[in-house]
Amino acid sequence: MRGLFVNEEVRLRAGWRVLSQFLLQNAGTALLGFVAVAAVAGLSPGATSQAQPSYLPVLFYAGAALVATASVWASGRFLDRRPFSGFGLRLDRTWWSDLGFGLLLGALLMTGIFLAQLAAGWATVTGSFVAGDGASFFPAILAPVALFVCVGFYEELVSRGYQLTNLAEGLNGTALGPKGAIVLAWAISSSVFAAIHLFNPNTSALSTLNIFLAGMMLGSGYVLTGRLAIPIGLHTTWNFFQGNVFGFPVSGLDLVGATFLSTRQTGPDLMTGGPFGPEAGLLAPAAMAVGVGLIALRARRQTGKIQPHLPLAESPRTRP
Repeated sequence: MRGLFVNEEVRLRAGWRVLSQFLLQNAGTALLGFVAVAAVAGLSPGATSQAQPSYLPVLFYAGAALVATASVWASGRFLDRRPFSGFGLRLDRTWWSDLGFGLLLGALLMTGIFLAQLAAGWATVTGSFVAGDGASFFPAILAPVALFVCVGFYEELVSRGYQLTNLAEGLNGTALGPKGAIVLAWAISSSVFAAIHLFNPNTSALSTLNIFLAGMMLGSGYVLTGRLAIPIGLHTTWNFFQGNVFGFPVSGLDLVGATFLSTRQTGPDLMTGGPFGPEAGLLAPAAMAVGVGLIALRARRQTGKIQPHLPLAESPRTRP
């Protein structure tokens, strides 16, 4: 019975580690949500609703990022026996270069989706430098910048850094081998990523499939390099340009703060994604395929080959 929970290294098995981190994070996030609701309810009658959409979501997601980071650190320290840097966060010069590449790639891919919609007549720009409730564009635009930095960091840290790493290690040693273990872990973690987004407004079968493909695109940066830099950068600017540069919905959620452009989508939902945003349309998979291709080319330029980063499937006792 003990072998069901503990491996030969006397560490909790990978599946139980992933479940423990998931429960720890969600317990912390639930507590954070309770505190946030209490804080909103406790606002004085003189407090304006104008400020709430801009700073309260940012505070919540910043808190969620702290909770997720703490849960990964604690799980890594006490369950994995793995240093925090072992989750793709060894911050050397190459890491920061990859981050810049990811930031640029997310911006370019979403710009391509926007231009495709404009060229097809499926979207119309109706305004620019728009901030709600009469707020000034600056500093209102800073709120979504901070929000999406937090989201990009903690979702990648959990989905790719912790889950994919542990799943790959747990599946290694089977008939799959290290490469097969990493690929299957990549697919499983992307499926979990898609399942989490099922609770967003205006979801559909296509949006869920596309979020899975987005997980595969984001995961490709981690799988091919062993660094979270590309996924974090790509995730951050993909969301920011989608929502607060081009004015599209972001995974079905309302926009926060200001937008550089205000856009009205008039094309078919099958192509534009409708109220869920481009991630529920058929343009998104094309952009994601381009993204994976460019990530693969960068990995090949760095290492001379395109293949999974095999240390991802290794125990922390044997990883370099």
